[in-house]
Amino acid sequence: MTPHAVPIDASRSGKPGETQEEVRINRYLSMCGITSRRKAEDLVTEGRVAINGVRISSLATTLVPGRDRVFVDGQEVALVDALIYLALNKPKDTITTMSDERGRTTVMDHVHSRKRVFPIGRLDRNTTGVLLLTNDGEFAHRLMHPRYGIPKAYRVTCSEVVTREHLQALAEGIQLDEGRTAPAELLSIPGGKGREVGITIHEGWNRQVRRMFEALGYTVDKLDRVAYGPVTTEGLPRGTTRALTPQEIRTLRALAGLEE
Repeated sequence: MTPHAVPIDASRSGKPGETQEEVRINRYLSMCGITSRRKAEDLVTEGRVAINGVRISSLATTLVPGRDRVFVDGQEVALVDALIYLALNKPKDTITTMSDERGRTTVMDHVHSRKRVFPIGRLDRNTTGVLLLTNDGEFAHRLMHPRYGIPKAYRVTCSEVVTREHLQALAEGIQLDEGRTAPAELLSIPGGKGREVGITIHEGWNRQVRRMFEALGYTVDKLDRVAYGPVTTEGLPRGTTRALTPQEIRTLRALAGLEE
């Protein structure tokens, strides 16, 4: 399926030749679709970024798009001319990474885009369902930031019946290493014999849903993310991608506090 391409707003992106505004290096790399701002900071501190032939290590470094030349690992990077927003219905036994040195299947093996995109956040190897991908670094950064609490809904299948008391405990919040989880929405799925639970969370910590149930003594047999904000797996077969609709993009941007 052809990805939905959205032209960059020059006032927001700083297209070459259209602005002399200085931008920080991490923002510029995210504007180039390299990665999110947070991960761009790692590229800088690891000494993998150079501007006009000079390797940099300071996150305070700024540049002028269209005037200064930027390189990552020796390869020149440039501003993207169109923004891509995709949804993948991630299959089981697939790793959320750009590549794998051990030759295992990655989510990128299921993505067919002429432009480079990267995953927004992660789903662990055996978790299935909605995974968003983009080349819009600022968009990705906002969606992953806990401040914005983007809702993510999961269908959880446990090895045994989940009690009413534990459903209430999950709804009120569970203490994990990062802190106490925010209140979640819980429901027992009809026909699931008490072992299938729907849960909507707002943080997105590493393996959060699995750890919430494990903290109460349950083993999660299956975990499927059925929605990320307004984006669902409805009509999207496992292992396939589609472009987000303009309305889905607008809704996600609004949830993430991004201006149109």
